[in-house]
Amino acid sequence: MSTQVLERPEVKDADTGPEMFHYVRKEKIAESAVMGTYVVALCGETFPVTKAAKPGSPVCPKCKEIYESLRE
Repeated sequence: MSTQVLERPEVKDADTGPEMFHYVRKEKIAESAVMGTYVVALCGETFPVTKAAKPGSPVCPKCKEIYESLRE
């Protein structure tokens, strides 16, 4: 008898709320989208860029706080 491991992508439930977008260095966004490399957000989260934020999209509160403190 053989044991197989099946990997499946993590599926997000509709009840978990809206997806948060993060602040990332502008020059790294295109590279990540094309090459699939990971970017580091201001809050420290790392991920590959797969979507573009639209106006009014929810923003990570930690990223927003850090971004606004840098602008002052």
